[in-house]
Amino acid sequence: MNVTIVDYNSGNISSVINSFKEVAKNKVNIEVTSDLSKINSSDKVVLPGQGSFKSCVDALNNISGLVDTLNEFAINNKKPLLGICVGLQMFADVGYEETETKGFGWIPGKVSKINNQNGKFKLPHIGWNQINILNDSKIFKDIENNSHMYFVHSYEFVPEDKNVISATTDYSSTIVCSVEKENIFGTQFHPEKSDKIGLKIIDNFIKL
Repeated sequence: MNVTIVDYNSGNISSVINSFKEVAKNKVNIEVTSDLSKINSSDKVVLPGQGSFKSCVDALNNISGLVDTLNEFAINNKKPLLGICVGLQMFADVGYEETETKGFGWIPGKVSKINNQNGKFKLPHIGWNQINILNDSKIFKDIENNSHMYFVHSYEFVPEDKNVISATTDYSSTIVCSVEKENIFGTQFHPEKSDKIGLKIIDNFIKL
């Protein structure tokens, strides 16, 4: 099986690569590439994202045909795709970081700044926080509710359809931290930085 981590120059993704390789332990082929044919022919795709919504969308658009290939992979061919951090946020219709920027539109909704209640809560939301698992998501198999995950973000994904939300976390308000819609999965937290539990999520995704 081939799992492709999309490398589109969106910041340092070495921890994502290392954690997937650690979990795969040579039983699964992990490829890091922006090659369209390799992405299209892979069994699963991981879309990391660091930095702002706009910078990640711009970086994807800078590679000719990449957005179309991801659409083909996830929407037409319905193969499993995991978005991490801004990789999840880009599933939305639109993001408002820096400037209004169009997302993939895979899961209707918007990405807006976390309400820090006039400075009562620090932004970005950084560090370990508990997650509240809301439904029987495949990527949370054998993971206990209220487990701690590692977060770094100032913006949150607000989906129109609450049924896609698989987990939330509390920080100033209830924040969506994981979504699942058919073959599309996303985490706002960083599984690759969330110790053994994060590796278990990666393992669950690889084993889908």
